[in-house]
Amino acid sequence: MPLLVVGSIAFDSVQTPFAVREDVLGGAAVYFSYAASFYTSVRLVGVVGEDWPEAYTDMLQRRGIDTSGLHVVPGGKTFRWRGKYLPNMNDRETLEVHLNVFGEFSPTLPESYRRCPYVFLANGSPVLQLKVLDQMTDPQLAVADTMDLWIREEHDALLELLRRLDGLVLNDAEAKLLTNEENLVESGYKVLELGPQFVVIKKGEHGAMFFSEEETYVLPAFPTRRVVDPTGAGDTFAGGMMGAIAEEQAFDPATLKRALAHGILMASFTVEDFSLDRLREIEREQLDERMQRFQKMLAF
Repeated sequence: MPLLVVGSIAFDSVQTPFAVREDVLGGAAVYFSYAASFYTSVRLVGVVGEDWPEAYTDMLQRRGIDTSGLHVVPGGKTFRWRGKYLPNMNDRETLEVHLNVFGEFSPTLPESYRRCPYVFLANGSPVLQLKVLDQMTDPQLAVADTMDLWIREEHDALLELLRRLDGLVLNDAEAKLLTNEENLVESGYKVLELGPQFVVIKKGEHGAMFFSEEETYVLPAFPTRRVVDPTGAGDTFAGGMMGAIAEEQAFDPATLKRALAHGILMASFTVEDFSLDRLREIEREQLDERMQRFQKMLAF
């Protein structure tokens, strides 16, 4: 079933203890859509400048990603981010942010996109995310990501958004900030009280926690021996999760648990190289093989 994603498209400059890469392809919507394309058809909405290479559009289309919602601004420049990862590879410093055309991003969905049954609102202003929801025609499942900036700066709009969502994805620090609760389990339950039917709390190298009225559980991260670049891991996690849900055309508790595992495995590939480089090397068979290893690891 078609899966709609709305979010950022960027050029990233990344420094890690291993290497430095300048102006590589990034952005939440790019990572998400590429990951989800292993499972289902994806419709991408985003904005780029005149500096956007047509080759990137072609690459996305070869993955079956519909780029009809990709808006190119004449004379504009694409969003750019520069960051540095510390030796532990968990903490990073943002050195530069140039929003460029993304700073004025106000998406208008193509008519064919408005009936997508599954929609993911990648990290962005909750005001923008609400605008997207207002254009949708009764989606079966609406899930969003958020971050500390919006929790602090657009708190009221975020609370309104949460009342309209089926699911929310955020990391552990963001969950604590949103709820003013240091206990992560208690924090997860408090986010549920704000509106979503389920909440996924990302814990980086420690996997993810799932909360709903039916069940609460933790899935560990897949043990990846070589972490080269964690950029985009959270977005590909969401793409794998939502892609698996759209593939199964269900979101019952068993499907959601399998989807969470797919998200974890997708992120485990992403961190093994810069940008989309590792994901562009693999096929679905390698994901399925890693899933078998993951299931064996969890059986006792």
